[in-house]
Amino acid sequence: MRIVIIGFGVVGQGFCSLLHERRKELIAKYGLNPKIVGITDTGGAAMDEAGLDILKVLEIKRNKKSVADIEGKGRKKTGLEVIEEVEAEVVVEATPTNIQNGEPGISHIEKALKSKKNVITVNKGPLALAFPALMELARYNGVMLKFSGSVGGGTPILEFGKRCLDADKILAVRGILNGTTNFILTEMDTNGLSFSEGLADAQRLGYAEANPSLDVDGFDAAAKLVILANFLMGIPATIKDVQIKGIRDVTQKDIQKAKAKDSTIKLIASINGNLSVKPLELKRSDPMCVNGALNSVKFISQFAGEQVIIGKGAGGTETASAILRDLLEIRNSLRVI
Repeated sequence: MRIVIIGFGVVGQGFCSLLHERRKELIAKYGLNPKIVGITDTGGAAMDEAGLDILKVLEIKRNKKSVADIEGKGRKKTGLEVIEEVEAEVVVEATPTNIQNGEPGISHIEKALKSKKNVITVNKGPLALAFPALMELARYNGVMLKFSGSVGGGTPILEFGKRCLDADKILAVRGILNGTTNFILTEMDTNGLSFSEGLADAQRLGYAEANPSLDVDGFDAAAKLVILANFLMGIPATIKDVQIKGIRDVTQKDIQKAKAKDSTIKLIASINGNLSVKPLELKRSDPMCVNGALNSVKFISQFAGEQVIIGKGAGGTETASAILRDLLEIRNSLRVI
């Protein structure tokens, strides 16, 4: 199977490492022989129809260079050009999330789908802004758009809701969908820190970016909530339909008030008639009350009642495993056809 990777940061490199480590197993167990025929990063592209040397590509990145610097394989081309020119069955779109207009990810996904390439994305921006349109575009062109790593990283939140509750009816969803804000709120609760002190700790440990707005202002959780609403409940929502309030205004007074009731403050994303993301008190005894950078999602369904799934919400290796999960599903679908 020929694969193009658009965006070669932590997740893209993690995916390549995973393919290299599990190559023999993938061939023997799944009949999958992955071949990376194109990669792009901010400096350009590397292309080889016979397949790029994964170890050489990863070494280039460890040396802080662009894949365009690979001798004989490097090209000064954009992601759109590579998608158009390179023959492949799958495009992995792993550029950074842009909630404002979804670019460049949304253009990459549209180009790939229109050229009848299957797409795997971990980029929440395009899905938060245009989920129904992108799914329809995939159906029209007879290809698949997969995105299991966009919610929960390597934790199979979407798969659990879709497959395990498929015979049921999901009535509502509540979740802690952002590990960065959960880490900050845990620090405030456990160590008595202010919001700014908790944020500084999160930035020092690599949980939060230098500009943390996407996380602390609730947009990341809102984007994931939109994906859950569309994919699991058939609600044709975009991020404009979500009521969003982040955690910047949470104080120690709020934390202590919650503690007095054996509760804590968490950033809760919910689908229950409407879509909202906001800080709420949560009982410590609630199964979805997790600490640190963990995520948790509670599904409330008609027959099974409440089901909670917990796991890491991010991380290069974890998210790479979700991409591989999607790749195997595409492989199985193509084999059936």
